[in-house]
Amino acid sequence: MIEPEISVPVSVPAVVARLTDGEWHRLHPATPLLKGGFALIVVLGYVVSNLRERVLGMFLPRFNDGGDPVDYVVSHGIILQVLAAVAGLLILLIGGFYVSWRMHTFRITSEVVEVRSGILIRTNRKARLDRIQGINIVRPFIARLFGAAKLEISQAGHDANVHLSYLSSAAADDLRQEILRQASGTRAAERAAAAPVGTMLDRRVSELLAPELDPDAAPPESVVKIHLGRLFGSIFLGTGTVIAVLVVIGAAIWISVSGHLFVLFFALPGILGFGGYYVRRFSQSLRYTIAGTQDGVRVGFGLFSTSNETLPPGRIHSIEVSQSLLWRPAGWWQIRVNRASHTSSRGSANQANTTILPVGNLADVTAVLKLMLPDFIGEETSAFIESGMTSTGADGFTNSPRRAAWLRPFSWRRNGFAIVSGSLLLRKGAIWRRLIIVPQPRLQSVGLHQGPLLRLLRLASIQLHTVHGPITADLGAVDRDAALAFFTEVAAVAVRAGQSDTSHRWRSGELPA
Repeated sequence: MIEPEISVPVSVPAVVARLTDGEWHRLHPATPLLKGGFALIVVLGYVVSNLRERVLGMFLPRFNDGGDPVDYVVSHGIILQVLAAVAGLLILLIGGFYVSWRMHTFRITSEVVEVRSGILIRTNRKARLDRIQGINIVRPFIARLFGAAKLEISQAGHDANVHLSYLSSAAADDLRQEILRQASGTRAAERAAAAPVGTMLDRRVSELLAPELDPDAAPPESVVKIHLGRLFGSIFLGTGTVIAVLVVIGAAIWISVSGHLFVLFFALPGILGFGGYYVRRFSQSLRYTIAGTQDGVRVGFGLFSTSNETLPPGRIHSIEVSQSLLWRPAGWWQIRVNRASHTSSRGSANQANTTILPVGNLADVTAVLKLMLPDFIGEETSAFIESGMTSTGADGFTNSPRRAAWLRPFSWRRNGFAIVSGSLLLRKGAIWRRLIIVPQPRLQSVGLHQGPLLRLLRLASIQLHTVHGPITADLGAVDRDAALAFFTEVAAVAVRAGQSDTSHRWRSGELPA
């Protein structure tokens, strides 16, 4: 069935209207420098400063390796020839960069975002708007000085993303909003006149000092931020700190036993590595925000180089809320997700961008879950989620029987599942607590497994199949009869949820004012 086009009177900046007119356009003029020009300049500078005698010896056989290259050029009267050679090399490099920039074009239509690139080997990439899994905007510090940003459109599949590197930083956010608006089912939009702008210096300063999240992009009450003290605590109570402490203890024991201090030379690189890790994670997490917008959840972070990504509704396939033993006294939790695609940029701790909330308390977790699953998280579901995170007894979950203690001696009381409105919940772990949430429309299949030992104890294991990612939605040591009933009920509710799901066109129901 063909969906009707719906016109919503939304103001679109003139520059965005131009870029989404279906015609071919070029990237930011500074793209050649940002994509390799600076690196090439550094390499050439190194060659000139350290290998200039060898370079001149290759082209001037009579050059004496022991002499100074500048004196040789001046004394032999070949200044003009050398300057002409340098100018020719620069013209060749600039010409190559210019041709590459001219051949790298993109266009945005009502159906796809398409990119063409390459000089000798041409490539063509397309991203269908109705299959977009997320749009990420990255602003490296050097690119911010030029007023440029990278826009990455995430698609399902390996190496399927479409990159627009680089665009005007001022237009990147508006362009993302327009792409998501068209993907949501809202086709037409009013074209707005261009807003007045100041000088180039004023625009650069304004962009560098601008808040990580535009106040108009999301209501302030929907924005979740990482508390500074919580950020410090999560860094120093993490796995990396435990490893660092063990290394220091091992080095101290080695020195005390052997009496040799040379082990410090081996420990120094590790110390510098851990120090760099802590500085990088802290600086990138200072402005970490999770916000709810009309086009999905937007996750942003970074102080000097910034990154922010918008995940449209229906693109999150499973969620894991976890808590390590070291975090339990403080009541801190982490949220990760499974997605059909992944961005090429890394998270605030250099992890894959599947971590939505690096650290937060119970209130933060509840707020973020409501942002990610607004249609599935109600009062009843929230109560189940809270008990699934912290409770260890009978609280509405179907828990493992006592005989499961042979296989789950510490966690059999927590080990259980629940079916709530719109979601499936799996709870497990006593030392490392985990609660897995699978939206019913995102479920691909459900499986049961029973090996010889499980069969002997009248138990079974359950697995909910979603897209590949860091989360495995499985639960072991469940009562066999309860697992069979769960299998039958989940198969039915997943079919009904899939038939009624409209999250892929999340704004198609909006009508003109």
